[in-house]
Amino acid sequence: MDKLRRFQQSLLGGEEDPEDDFLVESSGYLSLSPLQKLYAFAICLVAGLAFMLLSLIVFARPIKFAVMFSFGNLLAIGSTAFLIGPIQQTRMMLDPVRIYATFVYIITVILALFCALLIHNKVLTLIAMLIEICALIWYSLSYIPFARRMVSELLISCFDTDLS
Repeated sequence: MDKLRRFQQSLLGGEEDPEDDFLVESSGYLSLSPLQKLYAFAICLVAGLAFMLLSLIVFARPIKFAVMFSFGNLLAIGSTAFLIGPIQQTRMMLDPVRIYATFVYIITVILALFCALLIHNKVLTLIAMLIEICALIWYSLSYIPFARRMVSELLISCFDTDLS
């Protein structure tokens, strides 16, 4: 309750504790107020979503699509670091519940960019992008309680070919 009150006071221009800032260094140069954190989060998230939406314009060119879409994804996921801090974000990504989804997502982002920028193979880029989108969805579902289990059961029931 005390943190909520301090957050409201800082939004209204009141005093705030520098120890609560997630980017505080020993010199204090990188400290951000809660309002600045919200602005940075919103700007980063909107920029990421804009890149993802603009990537649809160049969908016919898989290489440009992969670069724009991957960059947008990284911006959108990275935006939450402004709210909870980069260390907490890393801890949450490496949580045993989502470590595999995080690993697959990061590898597919790297693979998509590798296929797009170095190999210049459109088919491999599209395959890597599809896997990246699936990994991003699976990673995102890990933050919603029981969502992955429900999606798994739904997919099993949709694709079950057992006729007995």
